[in-house]
Amino acid sequence: MHIIVVGLNYRTAPVEVRERFTFVERDLPEALSQLKQTKSILECAIVATCNRTELYAVVDRHHLCAHYIRSFMEKWFSLSRDEFTNHLYMYEDDHAIEHLMRVTSGLDSMVLGETQILGQVRNAFLLAQQQKTTGTIFNMLFKQAVTMAKRAHSETTIGESAVSVSYAAVELGRRIFGQFSKKTVMILGAGKMSELTAKHLYGNGADRVLVVNRTYERAVELAGKFNGIPCSMEEAVSRLHEADIIISSTGASGFVLTRSQVAEAMSKRKSRPLFMIDIAVPRDLDPAIASVENVFLYDIDDLEGIVEMNLEQRRKEAQKIELMIEDELEEFKLWYKTLGVGPLIRALQEKASDIQQETMASLTKKLPGLDEHELKVIHKLTKSIVNQMMHDPILRIKELAADKKADEAMELFVKLFALEEPLAQAAAAERNAAAAASASGKADIKSAGRGALAATMP
Repeated sequence: MHIIVVGLNYRTAPVEVRERFTFVERDLPEALSQLKQTKSILECAIVATCNRTELYAVVDRHHLCAHYIRSFMEKWFSLSRDEFTNHLYMYEDDHAIEHLMRVTSGLDSMVLGETQILGQVRNAFLLAQQQKTTGTIFNMLFKQAVTMAKRAHSETTIGESAVSVSYAAVELGRRIFGQFSKKTVMILGAGKMSELTAKHLYGNGADRVLVVNRTYERAVELAGKFNGIPCSMEEAVSRLHEADIIISSTGASGFVLTRSQVAEAMSKRKSRPLFMIDIAVPRDLDPAIASVENVFLYDIDDLEGIVEMNLEQRRKEAQKIELMIEDELEEFKLWYKTLGVGPLIRALQEKASDIQQETMASLTKKLPGLDEHELKVIHKLTKSIVNQMMHDPILRIKELAADKKADEAMELFVKLFALEEPLAQAAAAERNAAAAASASGKADIKSAGRGALAATMP
């Protein structure tokens, strides 16, 4: 068996391509069902966000599986594969496992170290589990990836530094005010960046927003998003003293506010600080404003400098998480290698249990005078002897399962303990159960249609 991931993301495909590969949330169960029915796929999960669409699968033949998955995408999205194949990437086995862990911990995100993707991967796994499209391997792998990502964010500071201009403005504001409760924000212009910055400030406690724009209708529209107050430019100058935070992003060719205007406003503020952010290029705010007492003026270069510094810090923390991922990958590989010894261990335990029960049955016939307490003591002692005898062989076969000659070791283990017959019986029982489940699935398809298949697959 092999683990693979086929997908596209913000690095490999522009937004006009990514948006054509959007899964509608209500359709995801059916998509999972159809993907699970795709040839060679044994387990599957779909991670779909605005920045990525990834199909994870456990397959029996990795050479052809990419073709089958592309065929699924072609059919589901009603697109010719020629339109998207160049945007796809595929990772196999170790690389696929490592990729999932990097995605889940935010190392593959557009914003390095963001935490939203962790919840999105977790939800994708829970849905796949609910739809019965995961099994032993993905149940282990996705749980391990989610747990590792939680630990990565709790044991490092990767998510603590602002890495966007708008968040950098919030971080700067905190240095000045501590908190934004009962603070007034004035937005000059209705640009996307100033709107986003105001949104973050508003979300962090600034409870009053004045929106200024040359087109009053646009000011009214933007003010509605914050329960704010629309203003004309003339009115804004007269109300400068009311603002604690001014964000400016207009398309003006010259300065929108001068030093004298700000100095006059500060005379009415009784030494209360004023935080000014100039995001415009060319600048809206006269650089001389910075010389006014208690005025803190920052331009786009200041904010981007903070962003780059914080990004560098996140990159350092990301290196710690990369080491965590290496350890987790080795741990998963060890678990996967020992997965094959499970049937051997169960066969040995069942054989030992049968021997112990036969011995107890023989004992009760030969010693019919034993009371209930004596039988219980003998049962406990014989069971303890059996368990102690099995302990070392079970421990050794688990260790040997991770060895390069694991197959030879397991074959020898089977011969030493004469487990051929119980293993053959277990395999036959498993085949019968699979055949029964398959027959049940076909009956359900005839009666309930293809949509019921996900519930009947093993």
